[in-house]
Amino acid sequence: MHVYLVGGAVRDYLLGHPYHEKDYVVVGATPQLLLDQGYQPVGKDFPVFLHPETKDEYALARTERKSGVGYHGFQFYTAPDVTLEDDLIRRDLTINAIAMDEDSGEIYDPYGGRKDLEMKTLRHVSDAFLEDPLRVLRVARFAARYFQYGFTIAPETLNLMQKLSESGELDALTPERVWKETSRALMETHANVYFEVLHQCGALKVLFPEIDALFGVPQRPEYHPEIDCGIHTLMALQQACNANYSLDVRYAVLVHDLGKALTPPEELPRHIMHEERGVVPVQNLSDRLKVPTLLKQLAVSVCKEHLKCHQAMTLKPGTLWRLLQRLDVLRRPERVEAFIQACECDARGRLGLENREYPQAEYMRKAIHIVRSIKASDLPENIQGAEIGEMLIQYRIDALAHLKQLYESKA
Repeated sequence: MHVYLVGGAVRDYLLGHPYHEKDYVVVGATPQLLLDQGYQPVGKDFPVFLHPETKDEYALARTERKSGVGYHGFQFYTAPDVTLEDDLIRRDLTINAIAMDEDSGEIYDPYGGRKDLEMKTLRHVSDAFLEDPLRVLRVARFAARYFQYGFTIAPETLNLMQKLSESGELDALTPERVWKETSRALMETHANVYFEVLHQCGALKVLFPEIDALFGVPQRPEYHPEIDCGIHTLMALQQACNANYSLDVRYAVLVHDLGKALTPPEELPRHIMHEERGVVPVQNLSDRLKVPTLLKQLAVSVCKEHLKCHQAMTLKPGTLWRLLQRLDVLRRPERVEAFIQACECDARGRLGLENREYPQAEYMRKAIHIVRSIKASDLPENIQGAEIGEMLIQYRIDALAHLKQLYESKA
């Protein structure tokens, strides 16, 4: 029996990239041998065990054979005669097919992973890559994660990703797995690269048709020098990454302009009513991927209301109050903050305007503070019953009117 550290931990160790999880492969052992040593079985499809002390995962070396559709359609074979090379060849990328003996520090690299690390190349290990559609998403996610190091996808690997996208195999991916990979990709420092790669290989059209439809749709150049709606969407998403915003903000930014794909051709490059048109596509995409409810709610709000945030400083006080009400400012001010962040990313996700000022953000935050600071205790003592709610609203609108006057006097 011999144990090797494998996969992401070895890859990131060699790259100098932070890593936290460790996975091991065990060669020359049986399930009973690990059980006798106190390992806890956790694998469903093939033997995986938790170390009795560290709780790291230890998988028996295995081979696999495609036996059905999708990423679940595999039969696995584990036995003491399965070699380390046999196990590593089934992995997706050469940089993930490197093993290390932690005791000696010796590196085992039968498929050229270290060279591809040096060449900053994401390359498949073998044509077995075609057997698992999930690998399209994984490679796109790795492209996003390691973009900062200069990594690119090997042309022959991108070609296989295109073949997978055209094969119908992507349809076998469950919504939960697609969202899991996508949510992880959204939190990378260059999440836009994930969607660029999926668009390039044809997977975006299959899995995210609402987003794919944005590419090639023109916008007015005086507002959007980048012109293309798809490009704008990914530029806005990158603004959210640069600011290290939360997942809900990043997802909202990703889908904020879906309505522009539904603009009648005769109206282009204008996009009248695109906010309202976008609500149904946002809901459909979120429901199909089983996006968490709170993320979906913010995404719908940003889609429907983002132009009002851009216009916040010119809105009538009553209109601004009703916007804040719809965003649930009194109970969930953090949601309004997330809304503001997403709208700011939209405003800055434009060619040459990435560093533009966005005074609407400060204005909205002051509005939040003002309306939340006005309490029933501020009203005259003789106000009773329904009059309390009506007067609270009026006080808040009056306070917003005063805020507007202050800003206008400084202009």
